[in-house]
Amino acid sequence: VAYSLSYRNIEELLAERSIAVDHATINRWVVKYSPQLAARFMKKRKHIAASWRMDETYIKVKGKWMYQYRAVDKEGNTVDCYFSKKRDKKVAIKFFMKSIKSSRKPIKINIDKSGSNNVAFKDINKGLRKSQRIEISQCKYLNNIVEQDHRFIKKITKPTLGFKSYHSAAATLDGIELHHMLRKNQIKNSANKSIFEQFYDL
Repeated sequence: VAYSLSYRNIEELLAERSIAVDHATINRWVVKYSPQLAARFMKKRKHIAASWRMDETYIKVKGKWMYQYRAVDKEGNTVDCYFSKKRDKKVAIKFFMKSIKSSRKPIKINIDKSGSNNVAFKDINKGLRKSQRIEISQCKYLNNIVEQDHRFIKKITKPTLGFKSYHSAAATLDGIELHHMLRKNQIKNSANKSIFEQFYDL
């Protein structure tokens, strides 16, 4: 999940080092351990800023487009992510509530022009006191930071040529997002530590 390599590429690289591992085994390792490591990371993550940018990117699974909901704060740190088969109001609310649970409620959030996202956040605000409501904006310029951040995720998923199942895609994306957050030094006490030192800390 750290590099733009297929599992077959990794199988070949290991074979050159006299290590026999089938690409299907590597896939099973990723599916099993990525969600566990990502969950552990969230407990050790640094504080997230209160101004967020939210957007979705497309991921192909069995020939169908699905959606990786993602949010970053104003400094570009990853807030949270959520993989979904659909893109609608219900999913937007689910993603947002997951993000609040992991990162606390933001003061402001910038979203795209998606009608479902807009309606979702208006509904969330209706359930809050006026003083607690989240400021919602739809400025395309402000979302550039999250759209640029999508590129790393797409770069790693491209060699897969599409995932074979939703479960496998979701778990793999957990690992990719985790590595991306380690690259951003989002784990506590990460100063002067390499990505791999941070990984071993988990």
